[in-house]
Amino acid sequence: MPLEPVMSLPELKAHLSLTVDQDEDDALLQAKLDGAQTLIERMLGFGLVTRFETEDAVPADLREAILQLAAWWYENREAVMEPGAPLPFGVADIIDANRDWTF
Repeated sequence: MPLEPVMSLPELKAHLSLTVDQDEDDALLQAKLDGAQTLIERMLGFGLVTRFETEDAVPADLREAILQLAAWWYENREAVMEPGAPLPFGVADIIDANRDWTF
């Protein structure tokens, strides 16, 4: 689990068009959400809340990337692609646009 989560379970459920009372997959959804943020932070090379100071200050495109990746992992729970396959459409572009390229 990320030290400081940016997106909440209710936000992911809304993104997936799930209602609050559809709670049988809440633990799985939370795991996908945590994993998505962790991967994105690892790819960026910085913690989102550490860089932007508050969860509300995290740019909308990065918040969207977390939701897209978590939703994609949830909807494709089986190994549907070859190892090393690209991230879902748009997620890699969002990460690249926000990466700090200084050396």
